[in-house]
Amino acid sequence: MEKIEALKKAAENAGCLVLKDEPMSRHTTFQIGGPADLYIAVKDIIALKDIVRLASALNIPLLPLGNGSNVLVSDAGIRGAVLSLAGDFRRITLSDPTTIACGSGTTLAGLCKFAQRNGLTGLEFAWGIPGSVGGAAFMNAGAFEGQFSDVLISTTHVTKTGKTDSLLGPEMEMDYRKSAYQKNGCIITSVVARLEPGNPEQISMQMDDYFRRRKEKQPLEMPSAGSIFKRPDGAYAGALIEQCGLKGEQIGGAMVSEKHAGFIVNAGDATCSDVMALIEKIQETVQKQTGVSLECEVRPIS
Repeated sequence: MEKIEALKKAAENAGCLVLKDEPMSRHTTFQIGGPADLYIAVKDIIALKDIVRLASALNIPLLPLGNGSNVLVSDAGIRGAVLSLAGDFRRITLSDPTTIACGSGTTLAGLCKFAQRNGLTGLEFAWGIPGSVGGAAFMNAGAFEGQFSDVLISTTHVTKTGKTDSLLGPEMEMDYRKSAYQKNGCIITSVVARLEPGNPEQISMQMDDYFRRRKEKQPLEMPSAGSIFKRPDGAYAGALIEQCGLKGEQIGGAMVSEKHAGFIVNAGDATCSDVMALIEKIQETVQKQTGVSLECEVRPIS
């Protein structure tokens, strides 16, 4: 614990908000997760690089966390430090009339609204996705046949040794719910997105339409991590799960949504163990009845 205390003191000296033994259930859309040794809200790039270097020297794991969607945190919590990118990492600016530079700590909703106000189209599909810009780049977030890679042209990051670098175009290795950041261990600090000129009113109407459709079909009124499974080839996970009679299936506080079977919701005091057991049951049942193997989209964290 001496190493954790050393990192805590250094982060506080850098002007960061630091919380010790912070329940991650307070920071995830699933409202599930045990305590992190440290939860650090980092305000600027200098502080981030200093924290990364010290954590590396002390051999303390770091986990960047955006809006806490698309993740399932262990009931035992997280050993090491969780980093929330705040302050400078939530700035959005126009680089030119159709290009947006955006900090990774910005919410996707904030980026979508900025684009709409500036008459830029291409991000309407992301309106209502409860994630951060960094998380969207990390997972290549998508909906309604759109995905973040459609507009993303580059990313900037801090490496595991505390250096600043960037990836451009193909270097980001964007694919369906995949990016280079899922294997390179770097922390995304900002992105550059290129959009097309559009009419602000029409963009707003399209955003509203997507959100209306999302609200009609998805259990937005209950805590969840979003879609639990990736879309299998030639099928839809939710339809397969419903076909297998699993709508409403419940283990502990975790339940297959009765509104959309592609979602597992926290029906009350659900634990990570409840969700993992339900995921396993769904995968086994769907595999047995349909022959389709469902792959998790939600990222387990411990």
